[in-house]
Amino acid sequence: MRILIVEDEPRIATDLAEAVNGAGYVAEVASNGEEAWFKGGTEAYSAIILDLGLPVMDGLTILKRWRQEGVATPVLVLTARGAWTDRVDGIDAGADDYLPKPFRMEELMARLRALIRRAAGRAEPAISIGPVRLDPRSRLVTVEGVPANLTPLEFRLLNFLFHHRGRVVSQAELSENLYSHDSERESNAIEALVGRLRRKLKADIIETRRGFGYIVQPPEP
Repeated sequence: MRILIVEDEPRIATDLAEAVNGAGYVAEVASNGEEAWFKGGTEAYSAIILDLGLPVMDGLTILKRWRQEGVATPVLVLTARGAWTDRVDGIDAGADDYLPKPFRMEELMARLRALIRRAAGRAEPAISIGPVRLDPRSRLVTVEGVPANLTPLEFRLLNFLFHHRGRVVSQAELSENLYSHDSERESNAIEALVGRLRRKLKADIIETRRGFGYIVQPPEP
């Protein structure tokens, strides 16, 4: 899952990117409003962390444009503006959550997970399908209660499929959401990654739809 971080302060942007990558997502950074507006409107992200005080174009303007253009990506507004009127303005502009600076990184990540969870229509943090249980908070995957030793990339793949369970996900969509744009990858990288993940899980939960992609079926109600 890719997360767009819109922050013009390099130190904060770096800290956010490290936290996001460490949580099993793929972080991309935009440092000015125009770049952020273009990326958020033309590329697929699971969530956006948006600072309001940006050069070129301010965050509220970007957010309003995204919503007017039909961009429904969950947005967490992050800003030094602490007045309640600023929070109201941000939410009315289309923000899904609001966190004033200074903040605790643990709280920001918890709010980010909640945004992604709600966007996927879930309330519970952990997801269980068959014998496999995935907890985004601890980044732990277990099979029948036994921890699975997954690489960060394998975890991101499973996390994306679990959050989009019941829907066929193409190799192109997986590649777009698992790798940063400057990553080098082989043409069969996704197929090889799915194969390694299946062997580690030892559970038949990832189905291949020839010519279309992969699907994880939701659990029976």
